Amino acid sequence: MAKEKKMSFNATWSMAVGGMVGGGIFSVLGVIISIAGQWAWLSFVLAGVIALVSAHSYSQLSIKYKKSGGAFTFLNEIDHEGIAGSLSWILIIGYILTMSVYAFTFGHYVAYILNWGSWFPRVLAFSIIAVLALVNLRGVGDSSRVEIITVWGKLFVLLGLSIFGILHWNSEQLTAGIEAKSWSNAIVGAATIFMAYEGFQLLSYDYEDLKEPERTLPRATISAVIAVIGIYILVALGATMLVGAETLIQEKEVALAIAGKQAFGITGLVLVTIAATFSTASAINATLFSTGRLMETVAKKKDLPHLFVKENQANIPFYAILIIAGLAAILATLGSLNILVSAASLIFLITFGIVNYIGFLQKIKYRVLSFIGAIACLIAILLSSYEQIKSNPIPLIIIVLLMFVVLIGRPYIMKKMNG
Repeated sequence: MAKEKKMSFNATWSMAVGGMVGGGIFSVLGVIISIAGQWAWLSFVLAGVIALVSAHSYSQLSIKYKKSGGAFTFLNEIDHEGIAGSLSWILIIGYILTMSVYAFTFGHYVAYILNWGSWFPRVLAFSIIAVLALVNLRGVGDSSRVEIITVWGKLFVLLGLSIFGILHWNSEQLTAGIEAKSWSNAIVGAATIFMAYEGFQLLSYDYEDLKEPERTLPRATISAVIAVIGIYILVALGATMLVGAETLIQEKEVALAIAGKQAFGITGLVLVTIAATFSTASAINATLFSTGRLMETVAKKKDLPHLFVKENQANIPFYAILIIAGLAAILATLGSLNILVSAASLIFLITFGIVNYIGFLQKIKYRVLSFIGAIACLIAILLSSYEQIKSNPIPLIIIVLLMFVVLIGRPYIMKKMNG
């Protein structure tokens, strides 16, 4: 990879923020308010604290081993190759689910303003993944430029909307149309929407694509998570001030578009829709780029077919990009928001918990934080599982079955392929 095409701090920070915000506030605001009510903002804080500790573990472990690959590489480095291979398959499923959430949200925001029929969001969801797959196949330079442009555009609109809402503060809006919730619901809510913070760890798959990674990676990941926590708090409160809790729950697929229309009329609706398309598109872009790198790394270790190692002239693993884009596009046209969010969140909680525990065992800087992060992830996993069993057990059942198939079937499948 040519030196001038490696990602700067600005591009790296933008990739992390884009990966988080695109799947965060636009996709899960209505979901989290339905669980935590007036304490939705606290859910974002609690999940953000876990993400912040996990960001520290990811960046320090990446620097320690000086390799791309994230959790897969970390497990291989401590001689747990079998677990690493199985976790990588589960993670890839999580990223495919996540991209389908982003595309689902993209389709619904654009379709809401155009109002061309119930079929149109699905077509848009499929199309945006196809377009961004082509962008990624062109190389790192094009991918990172898209990220910088889309991130700053959406942050401008989100902050403007949230500040306007907060200036019209009315605490009754936090529970308008719904029953007041206990603060303890914020803990359950944080566990349920954890995918809103998964984007930062995509950078651990891009270690070789970063300029001065030992300096850039920790600075970019930590500052990105802190910035996103602040954005989520402001938007959760500001949007609720504008339209009330009940409206955001009922219109969860396009919650912020409703808030934008309430604040600034048609202009607000258009601006928020543009921000939503920027946000979700940048999240798809970041996730697609980094998941392709992950699959390439895993294939080099012979835990995926060798096909995924093959690169095009831009040094991009094109078969990996095409396959994960295709699967995400199919899920986006078939799935529902709640199920996709819950399933993806559980996968990332498991992964973050493992990485934090590895960080503690490997005695990285401030290892006590990694231990606290591992415990917090375990608690969140239990709470998320409980909530899904109580409300909708389908995502949990699917994830458990997938894990069982991967743990039992992966060694046999790879033996046959490599043989």
